[in-house]
Amino acid sequence: MPGKRNIGGAVTAVAFTFLIGGALAADPLAVGRQMLMEDNPGELWIDQGKKLFHDKRGPKSASLEQCDFGLGAGKLEGASIKLPRYFTDTGKVQDLESRLLTCMVEIQGFKREELQKRAVSPAGSNGSDVEALALYITSRSNGMKMSVALDHPKVREMYKAGEQLFHRRSGQTDFACVQCHGEANKRIRLQDLVNMTDQKQIQEVISTWPAYRGAHFVVRTMQWRLYDCFWQMRLPELKYESDTSIALTTYLHYQGNGAVIKVPGFKR
Repeated sequence: MPGKRNIGGAVTAVAFTFLIGGALAADPLAVGRQMLMEDNPGELWIDQGKKLFHDKRGPKSASLEQCDFGLGAGKLEGASIKLPRYFTDTGKVQDLESRLLTCMVEIQGFKREELQKRAVSPAGSNGSDVEALALYITSRSNGMKMSVALDHPKVREMYKAGEQLFHRRSGQTDFACVQCHGEANKRIRLQDLVNMTDQKQIQEVISTWPAYRGAHFVVRTMQWRLYDCFWQMRLPELKYESDTSIALTTYLHYQGNGAVIKVPGFKR
């Protein structure tokens, strides 16, 4: 009956308005973020990374299917959630990106210096091989929980170093990571700052990198995120896959244990 349809439509409209209004009150950008996540351009980088992983490439014409990220050659499911970790073949604690470069050098024959130079792509480009590979490998652990262990002494050393770096004030501005990311309800310009001392908030960060960066039109990784923070803090340039970057990643990933991986994330 016409009357009932009108009443039903009115109720639906009121309910929708109520839900949207509630979401906007809690977070004015929530609806937009949800829409972007549902049609995330970063998904294209997963397909690209999958092809790069399985194709025979480099001077040695080899695929990355023999790369061991800690669970055995070619085993990707559940590998990224345990990184950084200690690898006996390199004698180092490595995160996903540094381990990936090791495999590209040892298995495929690429030169490490050249890979480092091209690892972070220019904004507005098609992205780099490393960015696509890092996203693809991480995506194989989607739905799994971050589970970094400190059972090896060198991993514990990295964690302690990362903890100190996170809290240490340094550089020309006498600034520390915790000054931006140690309290609730802080903002810089129009950007909300994540409180990394709150487990729920740090888990949301750890679970969504690599992520598609809307302002750059490419996928970015955790190594880039740390580099950009150092640049904004006016600290000396953070070298790609440096001990400093891996120490900070170890600290942040361990603090984010329990985070359910859901990549690619979407960042403004």
